[in-house]
Amino acid sequence: MKTVLSIAGSDCSGGAGIQADLKTMLANGVYGMSVITSLTAQNTTGVRSVLNSDPKFLADQIDAVFEDIVPDAVKTGMIPSKELVEVIADRMKFYCVNNIVVDPVMVATSGADLSRRGPVQL
Repeated sequence: MKTVLSIAGSDCSGGAGIQADLKTMLANGVYGMSVITSLTAQNTTGVRSVLNSDPKFLADQIDAVFEDIVPDAVKTGMIPSKELVEVIADRMKFYCVNNIVVDPVMVATSGADLSRRGPVQL
């Protein structure tokens, strides 16, 4: 079975982020894994609050996955800060990831800003 790692935010209502990625992976017959960049308190009407992962914790999550089940592919989603982008880029280089889909999520469907300005300005 192919393995895919999603590195993205968590949507507690299940409609986006890690939860949507895992549902899509399951529907397509691949083993899905996740690394959480951010926790969001949101539903279909809006985002109430956002709590971002610490850069070290994000790196620890990535390392925990790669040291046990090496993904065949990686997909990114919401990466809310430049620091987290840098951690992900560093770990992807370290593990020589060749198959990566970058899906930059910076604004929720409701219009809420999910990033600190500047993540794309590396």
